[in-house]
Amino acid sequence: MLNRKIAPEIKDAVEFNLQLKQSEKFTLDNGIPVYSINAGAQDVTMIELVFYAGNWYEDQNIVAGTTNFLLKNGTSKRTAFEINDHFEYYGAYLNRNCYNETANITLHCLNKHLKQVLPVVEELITDSIFPEEELVIYKQNQIQRLKVSLQKCDFVANRFIDEYLFGFDHPYGRYTSIPDFNALTREQIVKFYNDYYVNGKCLIFVAGNLPTDIFQQLNQAFGHLPLNKKSLPEKSFTVRPVGQKKHRITNDENGVQGAIRIARPFPNRRHPDFMKAQVLNNLFGGFFGSRLMSNIREDKGYTYGIHSYFQNHVADSAWMVSTEAGRDVCEATINEVYKEMQLLRDEPVDEEELLLVRNYMIGSILGDLDGPFQIINRWKNYVLNGLEESYFYDSINTIKAITAEEIQELAQKYLIPEEFFELVVI
Repeated sequence: MLNRKIAPEIKDAVEFNLQLKQSEKFTLDNGIPVYSINAGAQDVTMIELVFYAGNWYEDQNIVAGTTNFLLKNGTSKRTAFEINDHFEYYGAYLNRNCYNETANITLHCLNKHLKQVLPVVEELITDSIFPEEELVIYKQNQIQRLKVSLQKCDFVANRFIDEYLFGFDHPYGRYTSIPDFNALTREQIVKFYNDYYVNGKCLIFVAGNLPTDIFQQLNQAFGHLPLNKKSLPEKSFTVRPVGQKKHRITNDENGVQGAIRIARPFPNRRHPDFMKAQVLNNLFGGFFGSRLMSNIREDKGYTYGIHSYFQNHVADSAWMVSTEAGRDVCEATINEVYKEMQLLRDEPVDEEELLLVRNYMIGSILGDLDGPFQIINRWKNYVLNGLEESYFYDSINTIKAITAEEIQELAQKYLIPEEFFELVVI
């Protein structure tokens, strides 16, 4: 019997032996690869169809995002209202998102209703008609939303810092404008849909307490579609950062708060420094107990929160420091960021602080493995980035084994103020 008078033994997270549940892979009749995780107690399934239909492949700005959004807005058999009503009737949730390289359609559904819901998902992939009236409403709504967002300094800062890092002609550095929405036509959307959805390249990720006939159901719904038959067009883009490193923009003459972005280009996940740099990043500004938070939030009181993180794109990446601070302390905040960079370059981190960061990172990974949806999401990231299962265990070993000297060397290599773009938007 458990003796509740004795406190349980406390263990550091670094002592845990984390294991990544193996995904199962099978292939539909038309060659679509399906990655699955069968786990969980609830009879709920998540199915995510990932298409190579992101901004990378569009010939005109925002065509990819608009196509993805309007997939649910009408087929030859159902109106937008009828489509939404169908999913709602069966308690299912269908979402879609567009990213830089890929776009997805994600379904969450009770297992017992999959047979009623999957045919409608198939209908969206093969028979969306993009009614002109739906496009008109979408453009009006997006233009209005953009006008409101452009009044916010953090929104403007996020747009400009990406342009500074990658160049506006690069998919990672491009942003939307009102003329872009006005220039959209139904013909452009239909062509993109036919090229990258109806006849595009697709992968499927499925997770949950899966029904025994999940393969048959997926094969019946999607295994006959003309997907993965054509090669993707080869598109390459050159990163062209802007020349000037320091930028100050006044977006609101009466603004009392400034959005601060300090960022530099950084290698992607496949670079040998990336895993170790994640430890340095967390130490620097990656969690609530980081040095940036301790200094700039807790000690100086300049901001409610400041964070550093990697923009994890497939081809190229960036190291970003992001915060909002009072207008009168923006410059002081930037100076403190650079001071923390210098400390990491000049002094090795002590073992107590390094252990705290190790425990935080291992604990975060443990949380990310809590449930089938989180596990399949990790597998999806590995598949889309061309990584193997070993990447998971190499990351764990790096977190546990990295030394203070290695962290200092990385800081001396990458935390160089002159290599960072600096932006303040008031």
